[in-house]
Amino acid sequence: MTRLKRHLLTTTSLLFLAAAIPAQATDGYFENAYGTRSKGLAGADVAFSQDSIAAALNPAGLAYVGDRLDVEGEFFSPLRQYSVNGEGNPGPGSFPLTPGTTQSHKNYYVIPTVGWSHKLDDKQTLGVVLYGNGGMNTDYVNVTNPVGYPPGTFYGGRAGVDMAQGFLAATYARSFDNGRYALGVSPILAVEYFEAQGLAAFSGFSSNPSQLTNNGREYSFGVGYKVGGQAEIIDGVRLGVAYKSRTYMSQLSNYAGLFTGQGSFDIPSSLDTGLSWAVNNSVTTAFDVQQIFYSEVNSVGNPFSQAVLQSGAQLGAGNGPGFGWKDMTVYKFGAQWKQSDQLTLRGGFSYGHQPIPNSQVLLNILAPAVQEWHLDGGLSYKLPNQDELSFAFMYSPQSSVSGPNPLNPGQNIALSMTQYSLQVGWSRRF
Repeated sequence: MTRLKRHLLTTTSLLFLAAAIPAQATDGYFENAYGTRSKGLAGADVAFSQDSIAAALNPAGLAYVGDRLDVEGEFFSPLRQYSVNGEGNPGPGSFPLTPGTTQSHKNYYVIPTVGWSHKLDDKQTLGVVLYGNGGMNTDYVNVTNPVGYPPGTFYGGRAGVDMAQGFLAATYARSFDNGRYALGVSPILAVEYFEAQGLAAFSGFSSNPSQLTNNGREYSFGVGYKVGGQAEIIDGVRLGVAYKSRTYMSQLSNYAGLFTGQGSFDIPSSLDTGLSWAVNNSVTTAFDVQQIFYSEVNSVGNPFSQAVLQSGAQLGAGNGPGFGWKDMTVYKFGAQWKQSDQLTLRGGFSYGHQPIPNSQVLLNILAPAVQEWHLDGGLSYKLPNQDELSFAFMYSPQSSVSGPNPLNPGQNIALSMTQYSLQVGWSRRF
């Protein structure tokens, strides 16, 4: 068996192993960075690619990373809770929640990422990367309600959702003009799974109550693509642009009474642009802007409100209510210092106004994706052989959004989250 075939076999095995593990996210339900080096820069690397995993953001960057294998794991902890203030006004058509603060369980996850790249010649490169775009996971238990009401956040027992999205992207990249320019394309296979429980109290708002909740985990599959480019516009300054298409997924028929279009839950498109500047031989800075178009997917973008429900719209219907998310713009800044031939240090931060309006807090108890600031740092250390170890740490301070219960305006609901992440990567150059 040739060395190339051995590398492909190893990578493929790791990819199938990774596909069984769910991913979490920080910018809405998108990851704020792909890979340990990217994480250390707060994701500001659309114009500054350093490893095979960089193709998850910009496929053109694969033209510059050489022959390598990158295997990484992230230890991720999102701490989520919701609080309810006010007794509300129980009555016909109302939906009061029990006052108090409830924390979500299941706060620790391990997320793998694997990438491989191989240069066909001095201009062409092939690669494969498996990564998690993101996910949502909440688990609210032990919620005791007043006498006469069943337990649970929504009076339906244990409540929450479990959703993850994973991608397998094959990349072709080509450089031009002695490496000054590069273009890349990645066909993408996507898989997502979803499960919801404890939502039976919403049955009166659903077009298909039997397909609303507690129907187990269901998988959905789809295809999309990503295209990107990089260009050295002046010496040391590079421009990067990458676009990921909307990914059309097969329907989640077990939840046809929850998601619009009888179970449609596509993955929205995104656009990344950025600049990197090699200040000198040791220091490089990078600035990116990412736009995520959540509103183009009705299940995510359509609002959930009393007015919408009074108009006759139902959960699961063709243009029914959703989570009410807005599009998101994220600004990222990172800096890297090559301290020596062995040691490279990184740091960065990002900010994006969270996508949940204060009018949409009720249904988003299930998905409190309210993070805005991310503070990141990391390092890489070359070992005596062709191996390298990398580490990154991310802290996202508590962020919150609060607003009235749309089905019981006498109450106020606040969603909040804090996140921690430690990422470890091993790389081998060939």
